[in-house]
Amino acid sequence: MGRGRPGATRDAAVQSTGDSSAVSKCSAAARGYVRDRFLGLLVGRRRRRRAPLIHRGYYIRTRAVDHCVQDFLLKTQSHSRTQILSLGAGFDSLYFRLKDMGLLSHTVVYEVDFPNVACQKATLIKGIKELSALVGDAGGEGLGAITFSGEDYKLLGVDLSELSKLEKALEKAGLDNEVPTLFLAEVVLTYMENSRSDALIQWAAEHFPQACFVLYEQMHPEDPFGRVMQQHFSQLNSTLHSLAQYPDREAQRRRFLQREWHLKCSHYFVLTAAKGMKPSWTPLLSHMAVPCGDGPVRMAGSVTASVCGMHSEAAGLRRYGHHSALIKPNVILTTGGFGEEDGQHCRMRNFHVLIKHEGCWKAGCVKKENCGKRWDGRLYHTVSCLSNSLALMVGGRTSPSSAALGMLWLKFPESCDALDSDGITVELVDLQPVAESAALRWRHSATEVTFRGEKYLFIYGGRSAMQPVLGDWYFLHTEELSCTVIPVEGPVPEGRHSHSACSWRGGVLIAGGLGAAEQPLGSVFFLREIEHGFQWQTVETHPPLIPRYSHTAHVHDEKLLLVGGVWFHSSSVPGLTVIDLMTGLCMDCMISVEHLEWPLMLHNHSSVFLPNEKELLLIGGGGNCFSFGTHLNPEPVSLSLSNILTSH
Repeated sequence: MGRGRPGATRDAAVQSTGDSSAVSKCSAAARGYVRDRFLGLLVGRRRRRRAPLIHRGYYIRTRAVDHCVQDFLLKTQSHSRTQILSLGAGFDSLYFRLKDMGLLSHTVVYEVDFPNVACQKATLIKGIKELSALVGDAGGEGLGAITFSGEDYKLLGVDLSELSKLEKALEKAGLDNEVPTLFLAEVVLTYMENSRSDALIQWAAEHFPQACFVLYEQMHPEDPFGRVMQQHFSQLNSTLHSLAQYPDREAQRRRFLQREWHLKCSHYFVLTAAKGMKPSWTPLLSHMAVPCGDGPVRMAGSVTASVCGMHSEAAGLRRYGHHSALIKPNVILTTGGFGEEDGQHCRMRNFHVLIKHEGCWKAGCVKKENCGKRWDGRLYHTVSCLSNSLALMVGGRTSPSSAALGMLWLKFPESCDALDSDGITVELVDLQPVAESAALRWRHSATEVTFRGEKYLFIYGGRSAMQPVLGDWYFLHTEELSCTVIPVEGPVPEGRHSHSACSWRGGVLIAGGLGAAEQPLGSVFFLREIEHGFQWQTVETHPPLIPRYSHTAHVHDEKLLLVGGVWFHSSSVPGLTVIDLMTGLCMDCMISVEHLEWPLMLHNHSSVFLPNEKELLLIGGGGNCFSFGTHLNPEPVSLSLSNILTSH
């Protein structure tokens, strides 16, 4: 896909991105994300299975582009002839799907790509009966750049950066400037030098009085995800030229006017432009209330992130989906997650301990003693410290369809004298089948609450192998390890996972999360103790809390601190949000990363708050950056919150 021509090596690199895209689309189709029986024929033996996140990304891409195409065909059905020009089409199956659906009764589809790509596709079509039968053969192959010619399908091999050659080839193939024309460019123009891609847009605007242009490209290059994305394409020798000059939707909008769209989705957009076409585009999913998140987020201050100076000692903390708990003063135990061990990405089987020694955080070793239980390397679990020598691990998963089994006691030395700067011994005790219904979940919360002087863990929300979102809860007695029925009044919050939960005044504060409709939530609830049970209460914030998920949270001096996460605002990434629980005042603060030499991704991370020092330690974080690889924050980061907590 995408076509510039600084040299043959670069052309080959750009072509490989098109091949990869076709394989990803084929993988998504094979697993039911999109309906397309033709992709497998065009991809052939190059098939590979991609990750679920990539499937979802290509579902959104295909859904958006198909909507625009079919909307164009619907709006122009009164015309005797229309045409679609697909730029950098690669091995895309759009023509065959439209033809099979009977939508091309008066439309001709023109596809353009590098000459060798077009020749390969033409050979495939001729050699596969199911494809050639749909196209037919009107002759004309070998005439200039035309590699295949059917009655309503023309395949041309031309470098898009050579505009004069492109124009002549299209004219010879029968493209008519006077009929309604849809231009398609899916991650194509960004690989061209900006002057050449701008000239292509200018040509379309000047020569086609009735035209629509659909552009699908990347945006937001400077935030952590964007930096990983750019690095990926640079390593492939396929630089994204458009990003520097046209970094967001507004810049792209101006680009077209002057010449007459969770985390991955906030870095791609679909732009539709029209000239001389009425009525205008029908919005995709116009019946759904999708938060736009276009406006800037007002930042009330900033806090500077600084590395802890551990370097190679922190290698064991390159992980996400883990849990970190302050098990003793100045001792942090990190368990589980997905990360890097011995140079391989895998579920993390090693525990990790940070010990503050003479004012500096240092890594120590952890010796696990398994008592009838092999550590399963789970992700998205919770660890709750119940005493100075005992913690309870609840839930988690070992794969997206496999919940971790049961609960585990984590036992460690009671006396601080048993600890040194070298490490700690942790004993694992299997508690299965204790409270199975409460434990078979992940991305949940487990928070200590008090009722009539007794301590309980309030296990809430999450997801399971059977249900994508849970809204139930359990009160687990911390000494008896049995679930107790305690009455709860008030309006029940919407089910959620990837939310935050903090103990406060004997109850629990729940904030944000991802709801059943896969929409980030901006609600804050307080489950407070009353005489005969608990009661849900809504915490009103002003301005309203920006919906988010996959963040962490802490309470200090009647203030709720929300750290990082994912939200829909494309203009910024979540930093630190401070909510005054007495007044409801909600303030967002930016986390300055000027002293970091790597992108700081604050989702799927853990954080530990040290109240005496007013220090927040951010551990791990990151994740799968679509098809660009996995980013892991390389070492812990410290935030000093003294100024923020004093001024707010």
